[in-house]
Amino acid sequence: MSQQKSDYIDDTAIESELDGTPDEGAIETTVESLEANGFDVVVVDTAEEALETLQSHIPSGVSVMNGHSTTLEEIGFIEYLSEGDHDWESLPDRIWSIDDDAERQAARRDAQTADYFLGGINAIAQTGELVAADRSGSRIGAYPFAASNVVIVSGVNKIVPTLEDALDRLESVAYPLENERAKEAYGVESAVAKQLIFRQELEEGRTTVVLVREQLGY
Repeated sequence: MSQQKSDYIDDTAIESELDGTPDEGAIETTVESLEANGFDVVVVDTAEEALETLQSHIPSGVSVMNGHSTTLEEIGFIEYLSEGDHDWESLPDRIWSIDDDAERQAARRDAQTADYFLGGINAIAQTGELVAADRSGSRIGAYPFAASNVVIVSGVNKIVPTLEDALDRLESVAYPLENERAKEAYGVESAVAKQLIFRQELEEGRTTVVLVREQLGY
C-alpha cells in the first residue's frame, strides 16, 4: 500500500511553512546542536546515499528492528531489510510470521531491545531536540533506552527553528498526514497519544541521526 505524502497532501491541510527546505546555514546549525546534545550526525544528499549509509553503518550478525517510517520506506530500507543481501536478523520478518496475536504482540515488545532500531522522526529543532509521537508507542518506544543502538533517518524538511516549532510541526504537519495514512492503511484514525522529546543522548555513539537533503516522510 502506498504511503507517499503525495497520496494525501492534496486532501490534507498542513502548515506548509513548517515543511520546507532549510538553507545550508540552518542545516549546519542543526547538526552542531544535535552533536552538542550527544547525537552522532551524518548528512547525505540523496535517499540512495542514506540507504548506503545504513548498509555500511549496521554491522553483520546483529538484530534489526524498525518502527513504522515512511522515510525508511522511501529510501528503500524496508524492502532491503526484508529482501536484501545482508547478514542481519530481520525482526519484522520474524514478528509478522507469528500467527498468534498475543505471541506476536509479545515479540513486538521484545523487539524494542533490538541491537539496532531504526525509525523516523516528526520534527527536528535547530536547537538540537528531536520530537516524535505515535498512537501505540511501538515506533518510538525504543528510542529513549530499550534498543542498544538507534538510527533515525530524516529529510531536512523536518528541520524547524525551535522546539516550540517542532511541537507545532508534529501537530500541524505530521499528524494530519499520518492520520490520512492510518485511515487508509488500518481503517482507524491515528492519534498523538504518546509523545517523545528526545533532548539529549548521554551514551556516546548510541544514537545516530542521518539527515537527507531531500523532502522525505511526514
